[in-house]
Amino acid sequence: MRLYNYSDLSTADIQQLVQRNVDPANEIRTIVEDVINHVQQHGDRALYDYANKFDKVQLSNLYLDKTDLEELAETVSAEQKAALETAYNNIYKFHRAQLKAEDKIETMPGVTCWRELRPIEKVGLYIPGGTAVLPSTFLMLGIPARIAGCHEIVVCSPPQKNGKVNAFIAYVALLLGIDKIYLVGGSQAIAAMAYGTESITKVDKIFGPGNQFVTKAKTIIQSTTTTAIDMPAGPSEVLVIADETATPAFIAADLLAQAEHGIDSQSILVCTSAKIANEAIAEVERQLPTLPRAEIARLAMDNSYVVITSGLHEAMDFSNHYAPEHLILATENWQQITGSIINAGSVFLGNLTPEAAGDYASGTNHTLPTSSYARAYSGVSVDSFVKKITFQHITREGIQNIGPSVEILAEMEGLHAHRNAVSIRISPPTP
Repeated sequence: MRLYNYSDLSTADIQQLVQRNVDPANEIRTIVEDVINHVQQHGDRALYDYANKFDKVQLSNLYLDKTDLEELAETVSAEQKAALETAYNNIYKFHRAQLKAEDKIETMPGVTCWRELRPIEKVGLYIPGGTAVLPSTFLMLGIPARIAGCHEIVVCSPPQKNGKVNAFIAYVALLLGIDKIYLVGGSQAIAAMAYGTESITKVDKIFGPGNQFVTKAKTIIQSTTTTAIDMPAGPSEVLVIADETATPAFIAADLLAQAEHGIDSQSILVCTSAKIANEAIAEVERQLPTLPRAEIARLAMDNSYVVITSGLHEAMDFSNHYAPEHLILATENWQQITGSIINAGSVFLGNLTPEAAGDYASGTNHTLPTSSYARAYSGVSVDSFVKKITFQHITREGIQNIGPSVEILAEMEGLHAHRNAVSIRISPPTP
C-alpha cells in the first residue's frame, strides 16, 4: 500500500487520489454500448450468445423456474438456512420501519396537502455472480421491494458453469417468494431489463451493484431510456479512519474484507498514528496469504493506499473528499467526529463494528453509492422502491383564502389562464 502524509498533499493531489474507476478513453463505454445495442436488436438470442461468450455456458433455457429453485435449495444445510433467515429477519425489521404514512398538513385554513406512497410497479434486481456469489445482495434488494409492494420483480443473475445459479441464491428466492431467476449477467442483463426481450419484461427501475461494465450500462440506460436506476453502484470500497485507540489486526481484516470483492475494489486507511498504520500494513501482509481469494485481494490492495493525518478532524476532511461507500471509524472516540460526516454511504462506529456485519445481517442495506457518488446518492431503502405522490384538497373556505395570492402570482408571470382557473372558482360567472 502506498503511503501519503496529508500535510504534503495539495488540493490537486487529493483530487487525483480520490478518483477511481474512471474510463478516460471510453473503452468500457464502447464495449457496453455495443452490448446494449445488440440486446436491443436481437433480444433473447443476444442473451444466449453472451452467456456463451462471457460466462462460457451453453444455455438451453434463459431462466430457472420454481421447481429448479426448490431443487437447488435442498442442498443448503440447516445451519446455512438459519444464517440466511437471521439476515432476512434483521433486514426486514430495519426496512419495514421505513414504510411510514405521512401526516396531512393544512397549510392554511381550507387547504390540505399530503403525500401517499405507491410502489414502483415493475423493478429489476441484478444479483452479481462473477468471482463471488452474493445471496446477501438478493436479500438487500428483494426485501425492500417486497415491503414496498412492487407488483413485478424481475431477477437476473449470471449463470454458473453448470448453467444454474448458486444454491444460496435459490434459497433466498424462495424466502422472498420469487419463483423465477433469469440466467443473465453483466451489462447484457441491464440492457435486457431496460428494453425487454421475448422472455424478460421491461422494468421501470433497475437495482443492484456490479462491476464497471454493469455500472456503465446503468448510467447509459438512465440517460437514454425511460428506465430509472437506483444509483451508480460499482466496484466496492471502504475507507477506515483510525487513531491510536484502534486495533491494527481489526483494521487489516476490514481492509482485506473489502479487497477480496474484486481486483477493482479499493481499501483506504486514513490514520492519525504512523505507528498504528505501519502495524496495520504488517497485519495485512500477515493475514493476506491465509485467504482463499488472496490473489484478488492483493491486486486490490496494490490499488489502495494509506494517508497519515494530524488528527481525526483532518482524517474526516479527507474522507469527505473521498466520499466512501463504506466508512469505518476505528476509534473509541468516534462520537467526536460523527457530526462531521458529510459524504458516506454507510458508517460503522467503533472497533467492534466490522463492515462485514452490515454486508450481511445487521439490518442496514449494503447496496450503496460508490466512486464518490455518496456526495449525492443514498443507499437503497424502501424509499427506493416507491413513488411519493402529492395530493391536495381545497374547500370553499380554502379557495377564498388562497385564491387572491394565486391570482397575483399568475398575473406576475403573465399566465392569465392560470389566474382565470382560480378567479372562476372564487366568483363564478353569472349564468
